[in-house]
Amino acid sequence: MGLASLVGIAAVAAGAVCLTSGCSSLGYYAQAAGGHVSLLNKARPVPEWLADETTAAPLKERLALSQRMRDFAVSELKLPDNASYRRYADLGRNAAVYNVVAAPELSLTLKTWCFPVVGCVGYRGYYDKADADALAAELRTQGYEAVVQSIPAYSTLGKLPGDYFADPLLNTFLRWAEGDLAHLMFHELAHQIAYAKGDTMFNESFATAVERIGGRLWLERHASPQAMQESATLDVRRQEFRRLALSARADLEAIYTNSTLTDEAKRRAKADRLARLRADHAALKAGPWNGYTGYDNWFATANNASLGVMAAYNELVPQFEQLYEREGRDFERFYAEVKRLAALPMAERRATLAR
Repeated sequence: MGLASLVGIAAVAAGAVCLTSGCSSLGYYAQAAGGHVSLLNKARPVPEWLADETTAAPLKERLALSQRMRDFAVSELKLPDNASYRRYADLGRNAAVYNVVAAPELSLTLKTWCFPVVGCVGYRGYYDKADADALAAELRTQGYEAVVQSIPAYSTLGKLPGDYFADPLLNTFLRWAEGDLAHLMFHELAHQIAYAKGDTMFNESFATAVERIGGRLWLERHASPQAMQESATLDVRRQEFRRLALSARADLEAIYTNSTLTDEAKRRAKADRLARLRADHAALKAGPWNGYTGYDNWFATANNASLGVMAAYNELVPQFEQLYEREGRDFERFYAEVKRLAALPMAERRATLAR
């Protein structure tokens, strides 16, 4: 998945603050709040889509599948039982929001932006891609490496009241492969379970662990052999992608923190490592991937920003999976422990999770 954006809930909270006390970022929050409301206004309850004679049969099939997954999320994964993903909207575009991610030339540490409610995060979200492109261009003039990521879905943490504000199903992901659709829904719902303010790595790693555990269970219990084979193929590619990206990330981290290298030497080593990363991708694409193009753009534009994001989604996943096993594969006990960890100071949280 792309980086989960919390810009919607941040905009609602910040908008009230800015309107009552003044805010230099009022324009940003206005586009965020307006974009979020526009998205919600396009959503209708799934039963209405299913009853509408003009709804295409393939769309009805996917909507019905999504509701079976949603029920499974409640009954088997013990994820929140609310109006999230009970409505559907066609946005007429391929992303829910566009996130700008940036990092310095010789560092993998992401630039952060701070928002009310959600704290500081390593991205800034826009509903208009032109606005995201403009910020990325500005950051590049300041010496940052930046990427604009198309984000298919984001979570409002289940904190906004009423069915209207619940996160809807979107055309940006509904037609994904069955396993990927399950992963996304379970991931975003997990954000409603626990959220540690300002700790993107903790939040995203936890949601990624839930999506992987839940996705496996869904496929084992409900998917057709064809869907399971499709998911297995995609999962192998994802694992190989992560292997290449995380290996390059580790090598670049070692280069950037090597005090014996001059900046110019670091730049040369960086260029060589990125060239090898792209060559490794080309070999996979020409070999076992059989020409699969799904990661082409990522590798073509890979830089410190896109590699910096990788840690947020993967760094702590093994610890969360071990915690799930330690809690007897009992989701309610697992979530209770994650909530307890989320309430701790960050240093204590990380140390406890590591143990």
